[in-house]
Amino acid sequence: MSNKKLAIIATKGTLDWAYPPFILSSTAAALGYDVEIFFTFYGLQLLKRNLTLKVSPLGNPGMPMPMGMDSWFPILGTALPGMESMMTMMMKAKMKKKGVASIEELRSMSLDAGVKMIACQMTVDLFDFNKSVFIDGVEFGGAATFFSFAGESDVSLYI
Repeated sequence: MSNKKLAIIATKGTLDWAYPPFILSSTAAALGYDVEIFFTFYGLQLLKRNLTLKVSPLGNPGMPMPMGMDSWFPILGTALPGMESMMTMMMKAKMKKKGVASIEELRSMSLDAGVKMIACQMTVDLFDFNKSVFIDGVEFGGAATFFSFAGESDVSLYI
C-alpha cells in the first residue's frame, strides 16, 4: 500500500504566509505522507538562502494588531512608512517568546523529512532569479512536474 500524498502550492512570500506550507508539510511527512510543495510567484521568496521575510498587515484585515491597535488604528494606517518593519519586528518577537520555530528551522525540518520542494521554473525565469540564491535541495520544474504528483495526491492545498 502506498503512502498518502499531500500536494501544496505556495504563492505568498511574507513571514505570516511562510508558516502554513512548512508546518503542514513537515507534519504530514512526520505522519508518513509523501509531500511536494510547488513554490510559484512570490512563494519563491521562501526558498531563498537569505530570508528577508516581512509581515504585511496591509490587505490582511483579519490580522490581529498588537496592543489592541485593531480597534483604534485603521488598516490603511499600516501603509505608513516604517509600519511594515515595526510589525515584522513585533511578530518575530512574539513568535520567539511563544517558542515558535523559525521559517529556516521549519524549512530544514521539512527537507529532512523528505518533503520535495519544487521552484516554478517559469517564475524563476520571469523574475530573472539566479538559481544560486535558492537553498540546496530545491528542484526546478514547471506546472506539469507538479501535476504529475498532485494529480495522484489525496490532499491538495493552495496557500
